[in-house]
Amino acid sequence: MSERTTPERGSAPDPATSLGDTIAGGWDDRGDELPPADWGRSSSSRRTGTVWLFALFITAMAVAHAWLTDDLTGQAFLAWATIFTAISFQALPFLVFGVALSAALVAFVPTSAYQRFIPSRPGRAVPVAGVSGALLPGCECASVPIAGSLIKRGVAPAAALTFLLAAPSINPIVMIATAVAFAGQPEMILARFAASLLASVVIGWVWVRFGRADWLRLPSRTHAPNASKWEVFRESMVHDMMHAGGYLVVGALAAATLNVMVPREWLMAVAEAPVISVLVLALLAILLSICSEADAFVAVSLTDFSPTAKLAFMVIGPIVDLKLIAMQAGVFGWRFVARFVPICLVVGLLSTFLIGGILL
Repeated sequence: MSERTTPERGSAPDPATSLGDTIAGGWDDRGDELPPADWGRSSSSRRTGTVWLFALFITAMAVAHAWLTDDLTGQAFLAWATIFTAISFQALPFLVFGVALSAALVAFVPTSAYQRFIPSRPGRAVPVAGVSGALLPGCECASVPIAGSLIKRGVAPAAALTFLLAAPSINPIVMIATAVAFAGQPEMILARFAASLLASVVIGWVWVRFGRADWLRLPSRTHAPNASKWEVFRESMVHDMMHAGGYLVVGALAAATLNVMVPREWLMAVAEAPVISVLVLALLAILLSICSEADAFVAVSLTDFSPTAKLAFMVIGPIVDLKLIAMQAGVFGWRFVARFVPICLVVGLLSTFLIGGILL
């Protein structure tokens, strides 16, 4: 096997060189180097602000309970509190387990290990990367920096992006959580797996055909040389738990409010329109940005909507939401986001309609 040569700076790329080779050419292969701990992560001040925000929220709840105990006994409030508590406590164990596994993957599994199992040809690498995402647990917060590190190691960008989409969508923790949320509905579990995997692979193939190297901008920062793997694990665990837990609370609050406060006739008017209901829940998934380990519990609580609309909520959320857009922009740049996000949204919706129409 001949050695791969790196093109000189300023020279035109060889037409036979793959997109992954073009991007990876300027980097030294550092083997088992961990992805930088700060890729896609907020600053310490922002994390501190998040902690204070939740502390203020808990304090406000305690004060409200002390002052308004007699007024918080109406049927509407009790129904709201029941829905919120049920969603939060059902999803929390899966969220903690998923975040722990994700942090362990980032800290202890070298990115070079992924490269050994992924073919060099992008067209063949895409479905392999999609299946790998189904086998390796990881949430959205971990998949973005891992994808960037895979590209830096020479993995074809289309394959790395397929892994980025598949890992948080159909990993074992997500599928188990979906099975618990939709107990007795195996067709929903199969539909989520098929629609999410199909969307991830098709998006990867689209990137093979139309993607360009100059649309991706990777950071040149390296991991701190004195940081141990346990430190990386701890920081990843704390960061992902704070952010994913916050999004879970917001999602549970929104779902409970939607079920109690919005007039039933409004929901029925939207839910009875097949296409509109799917688009509405897809938009809701983008805005709520719920962690994929918990979104099934929110989706199942939206009882007025069709199974296909609920499927859209679970397919679109892990591949397009506000936190993912921000993280992808931080790692790959806004030129990438402006092209990648619309592709994900369109393909995700088409996959939802196709699989939902067949299985649901």
